[in-house]
Amino acid sequence: MDNSSASLEDQIQKLSEKIKASNLPSDLLEKIESMINLLKATLKSGTASFINFETVANYVDWITSLPFNKETKDILDLNHAKEILDKNHYGLLSVKNRIIEYLSSIILTMQNDSTGGVIRAPILCLIGLVGTGKTTLGYSIAQSLGRKFERIPFGGMGDARALRGQSRAYADAEPGAVIKKIVNSQSKNPVILLDELDRVTDGARADIMGVLVELLDPEQNRAFTDHYIDYPFDLSHVLFVATANNTTNISTAVLDRLEIVQMPSYTDEEKLAIAKSYLFPKIQKQTGLSDNQLTIDDNVWTFLIRPLGFDAGIRSLERTIEGVCRKTARLIVEGKVPQGSYVHITSENYKQFLPT
Repeated sequence: MDNSSASLEDQIQKLSEKIKASNLPSDLLEKIESMINLLKATLKSGTASFINFETVANYVDWITSLPFNKETKDILDLNHAKEILDKNHYGLLSVKNRIIEYLSSIILTMQNDSTGGVIRAPILCLIGLVGTGKTTLGYSIAQSLGRKFERIPFGGMGDARALRGQSRAYADAEPGAVIKKIVNSQSKNPVILLDELDRVTDGARADIMGVLVELLDPEQNRAFTDHYIDYPFDLSHVLFVATANNTTNISTAVLDRLEIVQMPSYTDEEKLAIAKSYLFPKIQKQTGLSDNQLTIDDNVWTFLIRPLGFDAGIRSLERTIEGVCRKTARLIVEGKVPQGSYVHITSENYKQFLPT
């Protein structure tokens, strides 16, 4: 036996030990053991190759990483949920009330344990313009329940295999995004955000929507089969939350499984509070500025909120404040601000600090 065969035999043995140490379902275990036995047979016949071994080893890595029996313990406390939502989001009272009602239903179901952890509530779909807080609300829902949070971006998705994986018959095969997120979370009950459902490519929309119909139905997703894994995985404990800019490009079958929550635009008063109390202190710190190195007069905030006219979200506002802070940081680093002094932005000089 040459060195390469001996090395391959050692690696196959390690793979067998890894499988035996894992807590896999019995029928899946039998399937993998037959794959290992086939590898051993090819080794004895002299037809074994590292390519075949790597294919099996990669599959075993994914399978043994799946959390078949791991899940996080839910925080069933509505007051905790309210605190998280209020801490992470200013305003949005109607949306937060809808989410609290939604969480109340989930908490009551879990307390009664009538479904064994299966969530049968409609899937929340947050609809609104860019920058209105849809994605961060998904994270807040996960934080409220004490669950892991994962995000699948649908913007530009052009193939259903991105969701459901590719058969191992192909050389570059790998699992789809759903299984990847489950493995990454190491929990069978994370919150998975399906972000921007309306932005999949036109050519793949029908196929992707078909996968979503299965994914969002508790009766079907309890045996979701990724083409690469080729073994059913129970997704019925996962809490799915969706976002979209509008519902125009979402199929009727998928919309039937969604509970639409319309995100309102932020008023100027809400933006003012968010800018002064949340964004400015955060961006100051990110830019390296201390609290006493930059002062902005109250009457300047009106111009910062609407530098280019009305904007429904807060991303433009965030970019404006970032620009102001960066220009201030440059003045300080270049030595144009006297030692111990500070930058003072007024209604007379604010334009020179706006992003250009």
